[in-house]
Amino acid sequence: MKKGKKEVYEKPTIVRNFLKAVNKYAGRSYISGAFQEIDGIPVSRLLEKYGSPLYVVSETTLRRKYREFIKAFRSFYPDTIVAYSYKTNYLMGVCAILRDEGTWAEVTSGFEYDLARKLEVPGSQIVYNGPYKPTETLLRAIKEGALINLDSMTEIYQLEEISARLKSPLKVGVRVNMNLNYPPWNKFGLNLESGQAWETCQRIHASGTLKVAGLHIHAGTYLTDPGIYDRAMTGLIGLAQQIEKFLDAEIEYLDLGGGYASTNTLLNQMLPGELTCPTVEQYADGICTPLLNQLSHLKRKPLLILEPGRAVVDESMVLLTTVVSTKRFGNGTKGVIVDAGVNLLPTSYYFKHDLATSENLEVTSEEVNIYGPLCMQIDVLRTGVRMPPLQKGSVVVVKNVGAYNFVHSLQFIFPRPAVVLVHDGQTDLLVQAETGDDILRLHRLPKHLRR
Repeated sequence: MKKGKKEVYEKPTIVRNFLKAVNKYAGRSYISGAFQEIDGIPVSRLLEKYGSPLYVVSETTLRRKYREFIKAFRSFYPDTIVAYSYKTNYLMGVCAILRDEGTWAEVTSGFEYDLARKLEVPGSQIVYNGPYKPTETLLRAIKEGALINLDSMTEIYQLEEISARLKSPLKVGVRVNMNLNYPPWNKFGLNLESGQAWETCQRIHASGTLKVAGLHIHAGTYLTDPGIYDRAMTGLIGLAQQIEKFLDAEIEYLDLGGGYASTNTLLNQMLPGELTCPTVEQYADGICTPLLNQLSHLKRKPLLILEPGRAVVDESMVLLTTVVSTKRFGNGTKGVIVDAGVNLLPTSYYFKHDLATSENLEVTSEEVNIYGPLCMQIDVLRTGVRMPPLQKGSVVVVKNVGAYNFVHSLQFIFPRPAVVLVHDGQTDLLVQAETGDDILRLHRLPKHLRR
């Protein structure tokens, strides 16, 4: 007779239930229901083919999120362009999909600039930002027609030298910061309220070889108050009017940067992110309404540039991870160890990620802590989250991981896993799973240490 699979035994434990959990919904009070497939492809099949842990990108979701974003803004202001923020998620496949959708590229380094050009994004559709622009990369960007937003007075000197080398005048943008939130984002750009931004524009005009053609601001990250964008646009328009009146210039574009939130929930947030995240239409209203109201006071209708990252890519990507063990602590709390840690999910330090299982279990849930496999006490993905009973082999799905996870992931203790794209009922590798050889490929052993 064929023997059946041996059942996993877990010692019974009396668990204290708090009053808020003892109600008719207690059995269904974990974060969300079963997550059994991604765009029609079973989670079990993905893990069987590519292994666990695994990042999975939904092309359908990515395209849908971008289209919702651009449609909302163009319904207010048709002359709107999205320059996707490459630093948010620079997977080549992700950037290529958004390129095909018509986005420009917003880059902050030579590496990102090279990636955009490798994907055949024209130089004229690249916005080059950031506080550090090496001269050679800056020179290439200028020759290829990229939009350059200056971050400091130092960059004026760089561009004056480049202009002299090329024997050609240059149009530039100026990055501005304002006192819009607390703490203010003042590391980048020149301050408006102190007069620094205006003085910089005057200095550019006085150079004789540079001319202000655009204004840029990036007010912060995960901004849930559309009013911040309203005040940012109002400030930029005021500066634009001043430039056009006194410096014999025309503002060709206004760049409102990124910072648009996704539906993830911040750790210190009481309500879930899906309830606190503004709609794209609210962001569009906050940015476009003050622009439309003041449009007649500008010499021309400027191009509106937006640099979303999180709002477009976050919901398109999930992390699949498998339970490797469970344990009970002295206070009765259940700990669950999975094979993906904070090295793959660094955003767990500030988000309460939405979790689900891949099995449809109609059973009473329990409160657990989810830990990664790293030998660090701080390797914690979620605490106090209600989940159905988890045991070795159970699959946990971490949702909304498209922003700042893969790009911040670490080769720490374990090599990084594969990244897979799901599209049209099939899958393609975006990144092959790393091995130990990949990690050590660039290492060199001095002769006196070899054996």
